[in-house]
Amino acid sequence: MTNRTSQAPDATPLFDLQSLVAAVRRRRRLWTSLALLGLLAGAMMAVLRPPPPAAVAKVLVTHQADQPNDTGTLMRTDVALLGTTRIAGKALQALKSPEKPEDFMRDYRGTGLTNNLMQIDVTASSDTEAVSRARALADAFVADHVRRMQEAAKAEAKALLDQRDRMRDELAQVNKAIGDRAQSGGAKASASIETLYARRAELNSRIADFDQRAAEARTGAPQLVAGTQIVDGPRAVRHSLPKAAVTNGVVGLVLGLVLGLAVAAVGSVVADRPVLRREIAANLGASVVAELHRTPRGSAWLWRRGRRRAAHRRLAATLARTVRGCAEPVSLLELGCARTTGAIALDVARALAADEPVVVVDGLPGQELANGRREPGDPSVVGGGDAVAVPHHGHRLGVGSVAPGTAWTDLQYLGTQTVLVVRAGHGSAAWLHTVARQLADQRIVVIGVVLIDPDPRDRTDGTLWDGPHTALRGQNERPARRNGGGTSHAVQAVGEGRRGTERLPMWAARVPDSDQEAR
Repeated sequence: MTNRTSQAPDATPLFDLQSLVAAVRRRRRLWTSLALLGLLAGAMMAVLRPPPPAAVAKVLVTHQADQPNDTGTLMRTDVALLGTTRIAGKALQALKSPEKPEDFMRDYRGTGLTNNLMQIDVTASSDTEAVSRARALADAFVADHVRRMQEAAKAEAKALLDQRDRMRDELAQVNKAIGDRAQSGGAKASASIETLYARRAELNSRIADFDQRAAEARTGAPQLVAGTQIVDGPRAVRHSLPKAAVTNGVVGLVLGLVLGLAVAAVGSVVADRPVLRREIAANLGASVVAELHRTPRGSAWLWRRGRRRAAHRRLAATLARTVRGCAEPVSLLELGCARTTGAIALDVARALAADEPVVVVDGLPGQELANGRREPGDPSVVGGGDAVAVPHHGHRLGVGSVAPGTAWTDLQYLGTQTVLVVRAGHGSAAWLHTVARQLADQRIVVIGVVLIDPDPRDRTDGTLWDGPHTALRGQNERPARRNGGGTSHAVQAVGEGRRGTERLPMWAARVPDSDQEAR
């Protein structure tokens, strides 16, 4: 008995961080542009809208209820009192300004630096006016604070004097009672007189205490009054334009970068356009057999031109070997890279022309190859409408497109086997699935995928090791069209047997981007 164990396939992660990072990195033009725009906007804001003239003053505020473990409640109360119409009105009166206190309150603010130190920031139309307003505010606040402490002392002294007066009234009643009992005489009167004497002595002591406390309250707390003062006189705040420009530019750069990254991440998730080799191969149902990096821009194009030509020759040689090994016509179908696919097709045709005649069937939109300029010795190119009239001897290489709007039924005239030339990050996952399904319905076998402009940091494997290397349907139902019935059946049987047993490896034609990658 043979025990069969089935292993469940790996579940697709709900959120692929590697794909998201690759997609965001691919949209670096977006977030770098937004970051640069934020930098420029911040610097321009510092130049076009400089800060208004300002002045600052610091006031030391002492409280009667100051405690070492105070959490700043008293200072927050003082800051709130500074922002009242009473303080603003007193300051405007000192300045002899007709401005309303409500409007003046918008031009200044208080900040508690410590439990007893407050900073007053004032803005105005000029430095001189800002300094005068800061001084008026500081004086008004100190005067109001001292007045409140003195009023509290007076209220406390009045309460103590009222209590003393009540004690004196009670003392007068006790003295009268003592005189009445002294006249009546008797033993019983003597005992009550002793009690009244003790009460009179107690009242005299309390009256004296209230007199002393009232006197102290009337004088107030001199140390509190003297402690509340302006410790740092009003002075104008100097603004540095270069420093403000750098600060605002850095803030704008950070905000623009964060906004750009957020927009790029959301756009990548919504668009769902695969970038990694692993995802493109999985969505198309075919392995990535080669890749071609995009042409660098600027000065890098000059010293990397030789590498790109070598990559084109290597890719053309790889595809030429593939076409020679196929018994049926092969086509190159592009998605997002029509011009590059046309150039690759001409390179492959030139490589095949050394063996036997080659005809390129141009099925691209606009027929750029058929209508374009060709050099002497290039293989012949015919339009897609003349594909049926092409003779069967020699090689026939079709070039078409699988972009949205493609006539799927016409692709089989370009070739029953195809190599997909796909630009990374161009098509969505849903459209890649559509391409694989439509090619399978047309009985077009996908040999492999040539990836254009891949992610330079992509280290994923684009080979389908545990799945079919062709489309999801139709991979075993390829009709033979060349070399007669017997030969075609034999070729089909050999092809099916090879696919049933093993895949021939096809290595990616890739040029190293650096010495480290080459090593």
